[in-house]
Amino acid sequence: MEAETLKKLVLGALDELKAVNPVTLDVAALTDVMDYLVIASGTSNRHVKSLANNVCMEAKKQGMRPIGVEGDDAGEWVLVDFGDVVVHVMLPATRDFYDLERLWVNPTPAV
Repeated sequence: MEAETLKKLVLGALDELKAVNPVTLDVAALTDVMDYLVIASGTSNRHVKSLANNVCMEAKKQGMRPIGVEGDDAGEWVLVDFGDVVVHVMLPATRDFYDLERLWVNPTPAV
């Protein structure tokens, strides 16, 4: 599945369960590992797990399975890796603490 199509599917799955403040970052120019980074928040551990699970289920319906899923046991931060699209679903406090948006939007050059 094309990265753009997968990104739209992920955003639709997150929207379906009312993800909080979903953000999509085009990181293709910054890394060869992925094209898009999708970051969203859930309102509770259960909501975070449900959002990540819905992303996986909607992708599966289209014949796409994640390469890996991490963090779904605790539900504080769940990462769903599709290769070209990587999804991070977090509790708001975790998202604020790690601030992935800032890290990817304004990367500091290596010295």
